[in-house]
Amino acid sequence: MRQLPYRFSRKTQTLRAAALALLPALAGARLPPAAAGADDAAARGAYLAATAGCSQCHTAERGAPYAGGRVLETRFGAVVTPNITPDRRTGIGGWSAADFAQAMRWGIAPDDSRYLPAFPFPFYNRLEPRDLADLKAFLDRLPAVSRVNRAVAPQPFAAARGAVAVLAMDLPGPWRPDPGKGAVWNRGAYLVATIGRCGDCHTPRNWLGALDPDRVLAGGIDGEGHAAPDITPDAAAGIGRWSLGDIVTLLEDGQKPDFDFVGGAMGEVVKSTAGLDDADRRAIAIYLKSLPPIGSSATGSPQKARSSKKD
Repeated sequence: MRQLPYRFSRKTQTLRAAALALLPALAGARLPPAAAGADDAAARGAYLAATAGCSQCHTAERGAPYAGGRVLETRFGAVVTPNITPDRRTGIGGWSAADFAQAMRWGIAPDDSRYLPAFPFPFYNRLEPRDLADLKAFLDRLPAVSRVNRAVAPQPFAAARGAVAVLAMDLPGPWRPDPGKGAVWNRGAYLVATIGRCGDCHTPRNWLGALDPDRVLAGGIDGEGHAAPDITPDAAAGIGRWSLGDIVTLLEDGQKPDFDFVGGAMGEVVKSTAGLDDADRRAIAIYLKSLPPIGSSATGSPQKARSSKKD
């Protein structure tokens, strides 16, 4: 049974858009790895925030970092990213730990309004409690910026579609490691399923925008509307012929086995995965290579997904 919080608003409200995807303190900076053993929760949160890699979303052009204001065109309509600095009036400085967890896990703001799934809370739903706490500790240390969140004109069909898509999604709650797998495999699976949110682009969706649970990572459409390829180990359409080193190299600098480089949305993702430590990049590679091959993209054309420059 799908888990939903008790406080799940059904009243008509202007849907507050987009993501609390978390950002590095300096765009492109390499931040301390979680594996370094530091006791500082904010440092661990900074690493996870960098891995989420959404600095381009929450910083408007020539705007203050994290203060929001960027307009994004999404499958659920245009949204404006919110201010996630710790300003108490216009940001999230007045949020409690429970408020933050509710927003991240269930897409529900402290005022009971609901976020569109353009904010990837269906992926953050699986974050472990410690990681949520570390992320909040990091955000709490950012400089507070006073910038009122902008609204966009309501798009009723898109809003309704987003709401139904959320109800159709599986939101199982915090990640549970697979006891039959090793620590490295579980680490890779966790990163892909949560902060990495690879399925957001690489899993096909139905017309409502809900992910297809039977075709996870078998290819989809990225946030720019381009084909995102199958990243299961299918030899024809996926990464079946890639080595672990090939995957690690792509995550580090964007280079594919054919010596071409990814661009578009995936190019932005690589700016984040480049900040991962070597162990985490390898864990992701090990997990992806372990998956069953599926072998087609959401477009119905494996060749299109393979040849896309936007993968």
